[in-house]
Amino acid sequence: MFISESMNILNASPILERLNALGDGTRTRMLALLDGSEFTVSELCSVLQMPQPTVSRHLKTLANEGWVKARTEGRKRHYHLNPQLEDSTRALWRIVNNEIRELPVYRADAERAQPVLDERRMRASAFFSESAVEWDRARAELFGSATGLGPLLGLIDPTWVVGDLGCGTGALTARITPFARRTIGIDRSPAMLSTAQARLSDMANAELRCGELESLPIDDKELDLAILALVLHYIVDPRQVLSEVRRTLAPGGRVLVLDMRRHDRGASFSENMGHVWPGFEFEQLEAWLKNEEFSSIRFHELTHDPDASGPLLFLASASA
Repeated sequence: MFISESMNILNASPILERLNALGDGTRTRMLALLDGSEFTVSELCSVLQMPQPTVSRHLKTLANEGWVKARTEGRKRHYHLNPQLEDSTRALWRIVNNEIRELPVYRADAERAQPVLDERRMRASAFFSESAVEWDRARAELFGSATGLGPLLGLIDPTWVVGDLGCGTGALTARITPFARRTIGIDRSPAMLSTAQARLSDMANAELRCGELESLPIDDKELDLAILALVLHYIVDPRQVLSEVRRTLAPGGRVLVLDMRRHDRGASFSENMGHVWPGFEFEQLEAWLKNEEFSSIRFHELTHDPDASGPLLFLASASA
C-alpha cells in the first residue's frame, strides 16, 4: 500500500511530466530551436528533415504540456518556447540544453536553421537600407514621443559611457551625448549610420561604429549604460544580444529596453517594416535577462501616446 501510494505521488509530480517531454529526442530538438527563435511548422519540417504530421504531433504534445506557445500571423502559426515556464522547469531545460547543444544532431539542426534566420535578417536589413531618410518620421508616427526617452536624460551620470545599440539615424544618440562623458552608437546599416554621422558631426564625444548587435564592437565592461530602443523586435535571437550587452556592461551598469508589448499586428509589420518579433511579453524578456544573470529587473507599461498609430510600448531595466 505504501509503495503504491508513493508511486502515485511520484507519477503526479510535475517535474516527472516535464522529464517525459524531454525524454524524446525529437521534442528536445524542437525545444532547442524554439528557445530564442520562432519557427513555423513548415520551417521546422525543413530544419528537422521530418514530415509535417510528425512535427505537428510533437508540437501538440509540447503545447499540451506547456512547453511551447504559438501566435498566429496570417495563415501561419509561429511557435516559440513558452515565456511563462516555471522557474524549476526553466532550470531543468537549461541543464538539458547545456548537455545536448554541442551534440552533432543539434549542431546540424542549428546549421540548417541558419538560412531561415538569415532570410529574416535580410528582410530587416533591406527595410533599413531603403528607409534611412524617412526613418525618424516613420518612428515618431508609429510610437509617438516615447521614442525619445526624454525622462532618461536627467538620470545619466556625466561620467558614464552610454551605448545606443541599434542607433539608427542617431536621433537618440544626439539627445544623450550632451549628458554623458561619451556615447557609442552601434548600427549594422551603413545608410542609417551615414545619416547619424551628419547629425552628430558637431559632437566630439559621440562615436559611431558599424556592427551587429549579436557581436557588439565594444570592449568588455566598456559601457555604464546600454540602451536598446525599439530594436529588439528586429533581432532574430534576442538572447544573444542580451548576452553581448551583459558582456559590455561594467559592474553595476544597467540596460534599458524600450520596445513593443506583444500585439496581433505582426503580419503587416513583418512584411512592411521587417519586424521579426511582434513585441514581447514581460515574462519572456524577464526570463532572458535572468538567464544572463541580470538583476533588479523592472518593467513599466508606458502610457499610450494619442498621436501614435503603432502598438503599445514598455520600458524595462536591469542591472549587471
